[in-house]
Amino acid sequence: MATDQPDATQDPTPFDADALRAKYRAERDKRLRDDGNEQYVEVKGRFAHYLDDPYAEPGFSREPLTDEVEVVVVGGGFGGLLAGARLRQAGVEDIRMIDPAGDFGGTWYWNRYPGIACDIESYTYLPLLEELGYMPKEKYSFGPEILSHSQAIAKKFDLYRDVCFQTRVEELRWDDDDARWIITTNRGDRMRAHYVCLATGPLNRPKLPGIPGIEEFEGHSFHASRWDYDYTGGAADDPRLTGLAGKRVGIIGTGATSVQCVPHVGEWAERLHVFQRTPSSIDVKHNPQTDPDWASQQGPGWHQARMDNFNMLVSGIPQPEDLVNDGWTDLIAKLIVGMTSGRNKDMSPEGIAQAVELADFEKMEEIRARVEAVVEDPDTAESLKPFYRQFCKRPCFHNEYLDTFNRPNVELVDTKGKGVEQITKKGAVVDGVEYELDCLIYASGFEVGTDYSRRAGFQLYGREGESLSDRWDGGVRTLHGMHVHGFPNCFIMSNPQAGFTANYPHLLNEQAKHVAYIIRKGIDDGIEAVEVSTEGEQAWIDQCIGKARNAGDFFENCTPGYYNNEGKTGERSAQDGFYGGGSIEFFQILEAWRKADDLDGMERR
Repeated sequence: MATDQPDATQDPTPFDADALRAKYRAERDKRLRDDGNEQYVEVKGRFAHYLDDPYAEPGFSREPLTDEVEVVVVGGGFGGLLAGARLRQAGVEDIRMIDPAGDFGGTWYWNRYPGIACDIESYTYLPLLEELGYMPKEKYSFGPEILSHSQAIAKKFDLYRDVCFQTRVEELRWDDDDARWIITTNRGDRMRAHYVCLATGPLNRPKLPGIPGIEEFEGHSFHASRWDYDYTGGAADDPRLTGLAGKRVGIIGTGATSVQCVPHVGEWAERLHVFQRTPSSIDVKHNPQTDPDWASQQGPGWHQARMDNFNMLVSGIPQPEDLVNDGWTDLIAKLIVGMTSGRNKDMSPEGIAQAVELADFEKMEEIRARVEAVVEDPDTAESLKPFYRQFCKRPCFHNEYLDTFNRPNVELVDTKGKGVEQITKKGAVVDGVEYELDCLIYASGFEVGTDYSRRAGFQLYGREGESLSDRWDGGVRTLHGMHVHGFPNCFIMSNPQAGFTANYPHLLNEQAKHVAYIIRKGIDDGIEAVEVSTEGEQAWIDQCIGKARNAGDFFENCTPGYYNNEGKTGERSAQDGFYGGGSIEFFQILEAWRKADDLDGMERR
C-alpha cells in the first residue's frame, strides 16, 4: 500500500550521490562556452523585424509631445503597472506611462504563443488581486486572462490617462540645471519629467542564437515572443494551428516557452523537429478550476500572506502550512520530511546544505523517472532527462510536453549540449545532418546579463553626460538595485543587486512600494533631486559581493543558463547578480529603510 511518509528504516537515498554529482558536473562542462552571453545575436539591423508588433493596428501616428510631467514610467508590464498603481495609491496623479506595445501587459502582451500560461500559481503570481477584487479562474492562468488582468489594473488605477503606446524611448538625459529628465522617443517627443521609473523588465528583448548561417534560411521564421498566427493559423485563444498542415517545422529551444507550445505545434505540423541543447525539468501540472467556496473564504491580506508563504518555502524556510502545495514547494516538503523522520540529524549549516542537496537529488530522480515512464523511445527519454539541481534552470510544469515525443511526426534532435551547428537555406544542421524545414521558430528566450541599455533599447545619460553603460562598465553599481550615483530621480526596477524570487512580481511589488515612498517623500519635502551617495552605493556593492560569496557555489556548479550568466561566474558575476542574501532579507532591508524615514545613503537638494 502506498504511504505519504517514507519508511525511515529504508535506505533514504536509493541513488549514488557521488555519481550524480559527477554526472551533473559532466553535463555542465559539456555546455560551457567561452563566449557566454555573446553567443546570442542582438535583434537589430537585418534581424530588427523580429521585434515588429503583430498585434497593433498599423499606421499609428500622433503629434510629438514637449510637455512636462511629474513621473514618467517606462514599461507597461507588471513592473510599470505596479509602479503606477503604488504611485496612485500614494496620491501621485501626474504620471505618464510609455511602452512600445499597443497596450499594457508587457511580456503578456508580446507572448501569445499557443498554450501560454503562468507557471507560478495565479493566486500568487498575478499582482494586485485584492485591490481589484479579482480571483483567477484556474490555479494557473492562461495568457489571455493574464493580459486581461493587466489591462484591468491599468483601468483601475487610471493609467490609460496620458499613456504613450507604440512609443519607443530612445534616450533619457538629465538636465541638472532644471533637475528634470528629458525623454526623447521615436515619435519625435522631447518631454520632461521630474522623476523617471524604468520598468522595462528583465525578459523583454528577444534574443537569437548566434548560429552560423542564421541569416541564410529561405523558409519562414519568427521568434516565439511574436507568434505569427497569420502563418500558423489559430489565435491566442484558439490553438488550432491549421496553417501548419503539410509543413515541416523546427523549434530551437526547450525552455518554458517551448514546453508550452511544442504540444500544439506537434499536433498540427506534418513534421516537427525540436532542437535541444539542455532538457528542461518537466513536473506534473495540476490545474483545477478555482473553487468558489475557497475563494469566498479568503479574508483581508490573503494575497500577501500567500505570496510570503510561497517565497518562504522556495527560499528553503519551512512553514507551518504549505498554502500553495505545488511542484515549486515540493522540494522543501521533501527536506522537511527528511528532518522530521530523523533522516537528517546534522543541523549545522553544512548538514542542512547536504540535506537540501539530497532532497534535490530525490526530487530530480522523480523528474527523470517521469520522463522514462512517459516517453516510449528509450533514447529519446534518456535525452530528455535533466541532470542538474532543480533550481539551476527554471522548472517547468506540463502534462503534454513529454507525451508529444511519442507522436510519430515529432522528433527530438538532441545536440548533446552543443546547440544547432549551422543554419542553411533549407534548414538546420546538427552533427552533420541537415533537417529540411518550411518554418523555423526561435524559442530562444530573452537577453539576460547583457548591457542594461542594450536590453532596454535606449541609453541613459546622467549628470555631466555620463552614460549608464559607462557608469556600469566595471560592473553594476547601485543602492538596493534601484538607485545609481550620478543619475538623480531615477529608479531602475530590475534583478541585479536585488532579491531574487521565483515569483518575480513579488519583487516588483516591493520595488514599486519603495519607489512610491521616495517620490511621495520628495514631493512632500520639496526635494528637487535625490540620488544615492558614492558611499551609500559602494557600501551596497560591498554587501552584495560579500553576500554572494557567502551564498556558496550553487550556481557555479549549475548547467549554463540565464540564472548563472551562462556559466560565467566570478567577482563580476557576483556584483551583477542577485542580492546574495535572498529576497526575504532584501525585502526586510527595504522595509526597515523606509521605516527609518531618513533616506539613508541618499543625497538630496
